[in-house]
Amino acid sequence: MTITQLKYAITISDTNSMNEAAKRLFISQPSLSASIKELEEEIGVVLFRRTNRGVTVTPEGVEFLGYARQVVEQYQLMESRYVDKTEIKKKFSVSMQHYTFAVNAFVEMVKQFGMDEYEFAVHETKTYDIIEDVKNFKSEIGILYLNDFNRKVLTKLFQEYGLEFHDMLECGVYAYMWKGHPLANRKMVTLKDLEEYPCLAFDQGDYNSFYFAEEVLSTYQYKRLIKASDRATLLNLMVGLNGYTLCCGIICEELNGNEYCAVKLQSDEVMTIGYLSRKGTMISPLGQKYLEELEKFQKYAKI
Repeated sequence: MTITQLKYAITISDTNSMNEAAKRLFISQPSLSASIKELEEEIGVVLFRRTNRGVTVTPEGVEFLGYARQVVEQYQLMESRYVDKTEIKKKFSVSMQHYTFAVNAFVEMVKQFGMDEYEFAVHETKTYDIIEDVKNFKSEIGILYLNDFNRKVLTKLFQEYGLEFHDMLECGVYAYMWKGHPLANRKMVTLKDLEEYPCLAFDQGDYNSFYFAEEVLSTYQYKRLIKASDRATLLNLMVGLNGYTLCCGIICEELNGNEYCAVKLQSDEVMTIGYLSRKGTMISPLGQKYLEELEKFQKYAKI
């Protein structure tokens, strides 16, 4: 197995075509096919399926390419630093559920790097996609929560994917709403109090199982339920329809403004928010800095 073969495999995956990949790599198509065949025989894994419509990556190939991209990126970093003597661009990516404080931690991390060259990415996305992103090296870290209901199922999935979950914050459950909501001035509310108002939830796409729900108490039979795919839409629905969503209660007014509040829900439910990482993989200095910023929000977490 060589770096060149890994680059070949990545290029085929990016183009979904042997011919197009060969053109980009400036080699003949038969030479490229032969090199990939040798690689597949060496590792005992079929990376690509050839069809009349092009090339598709196999499930085993997706996992292999995740490792391949990491190896090639690290090689390129070493080459830039020690061979080309060029400045290395800092890279970091994180995937997360829709937590404003997690975005705030990202913002603070980015601010500390001033005018240095960097390529950072933050993905507010669905629960299953967070897991997939970390598994496939799209993101170094994934931010999500576990509780008594979803812990067993998600932990089993983490183990299958070679991931580890690290506890960071323990929080109670709060109803997040705009300050003009009729219940906004309450110190505590019950699900019965909220019954006449629409509950807002993040849509989980093809993985809409209760275990992947971003909001706790996902099995409760809400009288009114609206699903949306992004945070801005949820905030608009809160104002327009007096909707609410269930959250951890940590509010960042710097990003969302001061028009919203979190009211404690009468419930014994506890959320454990933490981060996912690949098992056996060291967190980069940028990742460590992000986690340090995230830990600063522990003082705002309330059961």
